[in-house]
Parts: sequence; C-alpha cells; structure tokens
Amino acid sequence: MASVPATVNHDLDLLFVIDDSGTMADKQNNLAVNFPNFINTLSSIEGGLPNIHLGVVTTDMGTSATQSTSPGPGIGTLGQGGCAAAGKNGVLQTNGAPVTGTFISDVKQTDGTRLKNYSGDLATVFAQMAKVGATGCGFEQPLFAMRRALEGNAGFLRPNALLGVMFLTDEDDCTARTTEIFGPDSAALGPLTSFRCTRFGVTCLGGGATTDAMNTVGPKTGCTSNEQAALVEHVQPFHDFLIGLKSDPNLVVVGGIMGDPQPTAVEVRTINQQSQVVLAHSCQYQGVSNLEVADPGTRMKAFFDLFPNHATFSTVCQPDLSVALENLGLLAARLTGSACLTGKLADVDTGTPGTQPDCIVEDVVGTNATKIPQCGSPEAAPCWKVESDPQHCTQLDHLKLVVSRTAAPDPATVTTMRCIVP
Repeated sequence: MASVPATVNHDLDLLFVIDDSGTMADKQNNLAVNFPNFINTLSSIEGGLPNIHLGVVTTDMGTSATQSTSPGPGIGTLGQGGCAAAGKNGVLQTNGAPVTGTFISDVKQTDGTRLKNYSGDLATVFAQMAKVGATGCGFEQPLFAMRRALEGNAGFLRPNALLGVMFLTDEDDCTARTTEIFGPDSAALGPLTSFRCTRFGVTCLGGGATTDAMNTVGPKTGCTSNEQAALVEHVQPFHDFLIGLKSDPNLVVVGGIMGDPQPTAVEVRTINQQSQVVLAHSCQYQGVSNLEVADPGTRMKAFFDLFPNHATFSTVCQPDLSVALENLGLLAARLTGSACLTGKLADVDTGTPGTQPDCIVEDVVGTNATKIPQCGSPEAAPCWKVESDPQHCTQLDHLKLVVSRTAAPDPATVTTMRCIVP
C-alpha cells in the first residue's frame, strides 16, 4: 500500500547520522560522491527542491549512556577508535564546509529565489560535511546521537516541517543503557570490545535466546533487538521519541544504509594476537583500496520496522550507493506529498491504451477512512486517476496518482492507495 499526504508540505528537515569509526572512510566517500542522486530525486518533486534544513551528526557518543547521569571510563586512545566522555554528543558537524551556522538551510522565497546559508553547490557542500572522518568511538551509538541531535541544536527542527532521519553505518547500534557496558574485562561481560553490543543488545530465536547463547560460536537466526536488555538501550523509545516530535506520525520517515541484517553468526577471530569471540561480517565489497566489510544491522533493522511504509534501508556493501540514495530520496519525496508511484501496477484492461489499474483509494484522517471513486468520463470530483508524468516521476512507468477534489482536504489527510500488482 502506498500512502502520501493529501496536501503538499515543502518544509523538510533532514538529519544524517554518519558512523565515524575506523572502517568508514570509503563508505563516507561513497555517500559524498553519490549524494547528487539524492538531491536530484528531491528536486524532481513538483515545485522543485523542498525548503530544507540539512544537518550531519556522528555516531560518537563516547562512553555516555541513556540511563546514566555521567559518562563511563574512557576506552582506548582518542583519535584511534577510542571513546571518552560524551564524544561529539550529538552536536551538528560542518567539518569546515562553507556554511553559516551548524546546518545547511536552503529555503525558497516568495519571489522564487532561494535563501541559502552556504556558498557553492549544495551537493558539494554536503559532501564536505559528510566526510566526518574515521577516528571516532568504536562503540557506535547512532540512535542515541539522533536523539541528542534533535533535542539540542536550536533552530534545526521546524514545528510544521516534515522530518527525515538517515543513517550510514557499517556496524549495528550500540546505544548504551548504562555505563556498565563500558566496564573492564570480566567474566560477566567478557572482553572490552563492541561484541558486547551484540551479546547484550540482540536476541535470536535460533542460537541466541540468552546472553550466554549469544556468546557461543555459530549461526544465529530470527534475530532482533533485545527489548529486555539491561545494558543496551531498547529501540522502541527512539521510535516513540521521533513520533512525539510531531503532531502526526506520518510526518516522519527514517532510512538507512547499513550492513545486511542477515546472515548473523558469531565466530572467533585473532585480534591483537588474541583469539576473541566476535560478530561475523554479513557482507563485503571491494572498495577503492581495500576489501570493505560490514556487520549485520540487526537492531537498526528492528528500529526501521517500527515505521511501516515510512522506512527504507539498503546494504552499505556496494561500491556505488547511487540507487540506495535515490531510494532514500524517493521516500523523502513521498513524505512531502509526491504522488509518484514507485511500484508496478497490473494492467487489468490490456485492450485499452495505457495502464488501466484496479485500485482502492481512500482519504484517511486519524482512524476515519473515506473511499474515493475512480474518475470516469465525464470526470466528476471527488475522484482519482493515474496519469503519466515523466518529468516528476522518474521510476518505472512514470505514473502518479491524481485526486480531483471539490474542496481542499483537511491538512492531516493522508491518501492511501492499494492496487492489484503483476
């Protein structure tokens, strides 16, 4: 089922949460190089590029935890994957880009010009912002960083704007619930490595129903976030936080480029001349100079699953992220009210030129749904039809949903469309 706001909202706040740990340089560059695909997709919306606020934050939250009043002890060497205090603490990063302030603002004025707080090309400026480095904390906390960024950074969030949060990471979320997870080697916690994030933050029906089972070598199946974990924060509160920022949950989308959630396995590898239990990589690809890998994003996938029809994710294990970024752009575009159809429709009358779909279209406000009839000849509003629009709808058959109305809909209206597919 596709759903779009019935009225167009051109204000869009976008937060990119980017992993800055030691294996991310190639992936950040991949994001920067292919970011124009994201901007081009947004620019194809009727009315052009939305009025955007665009910010970047890293996953480095040091040794802070959601339920602890002060950070835990430092880990390792700062600048070499070490963690200390609150890290970058959800502060928006510009990385020397020519931006006035801490985030990009690009807003269309009534005379058609755009008011910008940066100099140069939007994609080029973002590319500089996105290269946040690869020296950050190896206990990545993307969900915590997201929340801290949206709680702070005054002026970034606009009350009536749409909100999109996009993640780029090659390891799973390790948002700490208490600083105990950063404690030294012990029989109870095991070695001080990020495998603790998996052992205590993930549960698997097959081979990982307990923390001890998660610590054993072998494949794991049916894995998801451990929502009873004591040491790693649950993902549900972050969904609730995002939804709570807006009066309408349909104003929020999330997207990610991350490690494939499957397969999931635990193995032994030699690290620093010691055999250690670790999470096996779930995917790999040949980067510019090295073989790049990623670990399964199990907790992140569980987080995305809490946003049905408002989330998308792609594998980070690919040398070209253009399609992944285009998909993120399409999701954000749909959030603004773009009615382009991104799925194939069945043609139920092949004898008539064009695609003749069989669909149910409804206007939904809260729990109330009003069915809209298909347009006939002559056309009598309210009714719906499908039209070709190659200029604004670049995928598949370039089709979009058009609803003819007798009056403007309630601003909270969401139009849903369910169709027979091939």
